[in-house]
Amino acid sequence: MKTITVDILQDEALNLLKDLEALNVIRLHNEDEEIRPKENLSKKYKGAMSKQSREEIEKQLHDLSNEWN
Repeated sequence: MKTITVDILQDEALNLLKDLEALNVIRLHNEDEEIRPKENLSKKYKGAMSKQSREEIEKQLHDLSNEWN
């Protein structure tokens, strides 16, 4: 594990960091205040992707992988 210091220039950046923490990718520390996310990410992003059949998803993955060849 590495520890770095980050200067937050915009509130949107802090929101992104909170989302990463909720996904257990990073851990945030703040001496002044609690900055842990208070919202449920599954609720926040629910419906962000349209429902597709497995076949449609597999076709898209196949098409994407062929673009790299």
